[in-house]
Amino acid sequence: MNLKPLGDRVIVKQDEAEETTASGLFLATEAKEKPQSGTVLAVGEGKLDKDGNLVPVPVKVGDKVVYGKFGGTEINVEGEDVLILRGDDLYAVFA
Repeated sequence: MNLKPLGDRVIVKQDEAEETTASGLFLATEAKEKPQSGTVLAVGEGKLDKDGNLVPVPVKVGDKVVYGKFGGTEINVEGEDVLILRGDDLYAVFA
């Protein structure tokens, strides 16, 4: 991918929406809820704190993360839909 996030931003590839329910029922496209998890594709350098020190984003490429439901900006890069999020929009990293 030829896109580098600036500051404390992170580029995430969203996980695919579930196509069936737990009981095995198939969901229509409109009924599928967008997932709030994905894989980190790129990470910015970080942001400056009040003393001027660079604070890096606490994730790395390849991490699987959970993020806010309405956070970020969806864009299409090289035919692939990705999400650009601020580091503060990330809630957790899967261990």
